[in-house]
Amino acid sequence: MQNFDIVIIGAGPGGYVAAIRASQLGLKTAIIEREHLGGVCLNWGCIPTKALLRSAEVFHLMENANSFGLKATGISFDLEAIVKRSRSISGQLASGIRGLLKKNKVTVFEGTAKLEGRKTVTINLTDGKTEQLSASHIILATGGRARILPFMPLNHPRVWQAKEAMTPTFMPKELLIIGSGAIGIEFASFYKTLGANVTVVEVQDRILPHEDNEISTLAQKSFEKKGMNFILGASFTDMKATDKKVTVSIKLANGSVETKESDAVIVAVGVIGNTENLGLEKTKAVIERGQIVVDVYCQTAEPGIYAIGDVAGAPWLAHKASHEGIICVEKIAKHTPHPITRNNIPGCTYSMPQIASVGLTESAAKAQGLEIKVGRFPFVGNGKAIALGETEGLVKTIYNAKTGELLGAHMIGAEVTELIQGFVIAKTLEATEAELMHTIFPHPTLSEMMHESTLDAYGKVIHY
Repeated sequence: MQNFDIVIIGAGPGGYVAAIRASQLGLKTAIIEREHLGGVCLNWGCIPTKALLRSAEVFHLMENANSFGLKATGISFDLEAIVKRSRSISGQLASGIRGLLKKNKVTVFEGTAKLEGRKTVTINLTDGKTEQLSASHIILATGGRARILPFMPLNHPRVWQAKEAMTPTFMPKELLIIGSGAIGIEFASFYKTLGANVTVVEVQDRILPHEDNEISTLAQKSFEKKGMNFILGASFTDMKATDKKVTVSIKLANGSVETKESDAVIVAVGVIGNTENLGLEKTKAVIERGQIVVDVYCQTAEPGIYAIGDVAGAPWLAHKASHEGIICVEKIAKHTPHPITRNNIPGCTYSMPQIASVGLTESAAKAQGLEIKVGRFPFVGNGKAIALGETEGLVKTIYNAKTGELLGAHMIGAEVTELIQGFVIAKTLEATEAELMHTIFPHPTLSEMMHESTLDAYGKVIHY
């Protein structure tokens, strides 16, 4: 048996970051991964989807070259080459993570791990051998997987989850997407840009239901302008797939049932934690609603056993998992990290246009009984946005009317996934409108809209 200070099960964005930080803190660290270093995010999620979306964005710009005074003819795409580029980028980054773990002297085991009590882990290695490790602290970073629908045909070439949707072998003419969260909308944007006729079905009465209502309304109008179709307030009663088509029965908001045929269906209805076969029954750790229950420092009910990332619950975001990993190991090392403030976790959707947000929505702030000031600034009033040809969008900010606290920021438009960090920093620093008004934003930039939106909340907007 090999002995470690910390053993981490799962090498996704939570696990590998936790391992590196633990080693930096002088803890003898091992990490176990059964499939891919970097986890779902790097190999089958965050990174490869952004590579696909970038290809679609460039294709869109080429198709609209005339609006920039340029000429381009015979524009087309090679789906196989687009997918190959995406997979190559994932492979490059996975190799980089292996190098980082080696550089930081983290011992890597490839295989499937299981707890044998509070301090022992058994690994069935990929080479067929078995290894046992002991550790004072064990971190579960096993991630999550896409939720499946009860009537969904499994392993069918025309019924896709995220993994299949990012490695398509054909371009569907008719595509049905179930779920309008970030994953569903990103795939809708990708396939629509490349020419598919896309219909998105959502059980809620609006798309992107976790976003501010005003932003999700603007997003739907933008997507519809591009030709996307939406069926809202709908549920599913059946799905049948053949070699050529997928037929889905949809119960509409009015109670009637509609049947839709498509060349492929993407199911994107959420995530459930990978809690099975971990040996948790041999511990006091508690599972509720498919996730491991943890405290603010990610410790389970079993002392010495921790859980981070998707397996520890929503939001299912890589940056949340990484930050939890840092907090967890710093607490183990007897440092004094700050627990996560969930209202300060940003969310991003990398569609066209992009969507990004942090903090309370307008309706959530009102539901809490807060007196608020709301500022808005449209992209059409920003010089850089006009120069880029990206005049569709809005920056919206919400402030506490009594204290000036920034409660939330919600954006739609070009590059807002890069802009949102400014508001995240402001929230982390507990900034008020006064600090943001006093900040000098560079000109000409998209970021000026963040300033103008704040000014607008207090009746001081300049350029609109």
